[in-house]
Amino acid sequence: MTDESGLPRPSTGSQPELRASDADRELVAERLRDALAEGRLDMEEFGERLDAAYQARTYGELAPLTKDLPVGAGGAPGPVSFVKEPLPEGAVDWPSRIRGEATSTWGVGIMSGFQRKGRWTAPRRFNCFAFWGGGEIDLREADFEAREVVINCVALMGGMNVIVPPGVAVVVRGIGIMGGFDHSEEGVPGDAGAPRVVITGFAFWGGVGVERKMTRAEKRRLKEERKRGRLERGDG
Repeated sequence: MTDESGLPRPSTGSQPELRASDADRELVAERLRDALAEGRLDMEEFGERLDAAYQARTYGELAPLTKDLPVGAGGAPGPVSFVKEPLPEGAVDWPSRIRGEATSTWGVGIMSGFQRKGRWTAPRRFNCFAFWGGGEIDLREADFEAREVVINCVALMGGMNVIVPPGVAVVVRGIGIMGGFDHSEEGVPGDAGAPRVVITGFAFWGGVGVERKMTRAEKRRLKEERKRGRLERGDG
C-alpha cells in the first residue's frame, strides 16, 4: 500500500527514509530488466534507472524507479513493494544470505584433505585443488558473496564433494578424463532469489561429486513436524 506520494505507506521495514539493502536494490534491478525485456523501457531509460537503483541509499529513492510499471495482462510486474512479509515456516530468506565479503577463496589437499563447512561466506569464485587427496565444500549453512558463485575444482587422482542446500540451482561444466563430474543435481529449479552454484574444473583419475542435503537443524524440524502431525491425527 502507498501514501499520497506513491511511496510505500510507513510500516515495519517500509518507511521511505530507511536504508535500502543490497537485496532491495537487486530486487528493483530485476524488475527493471523485466520491463526492458517487455518493451516498457528503452535502453537509455533502463540504463538511467539501473544506475539510480544501484546508487540508491533509501527506500524513498528506490520506490519511484518502478512506480510507473503497471500490472497488466499477462502478469506484467507492478511496482516493487518493500514491505517485508513474514516467511513461511521452513522457508529460506535467500536475499539475507547473499551478502558480505568472502571468508575463504581456496582450498588445497595434497596427500591430505580440506573442508569448508558451517558458517562461512562463499566467494564469487572458489578455487580448489586435490592431488592424492580430497576436499569437501559444504554450502548448506554458507552465505554467498554474490548471486552466482563458481566452484572451480581440479582433482588429480583425488576427489572433491560439493554439498548444496535445497533451493539452490546447480550448473556443472567440468571436464573429466578417466574421471568425472557429477551432473545428477543439474536441472533442479532454484528458489526465487536463491544463488546459483556453477561447478567447473578438471578431473584426471579423480572425480567431483555434487550432493543436495538439508542441514541437521532442518532435518530435526521436519522430523518434529511429522511427529506433531501424527499426534494430531491420533496415530501415536
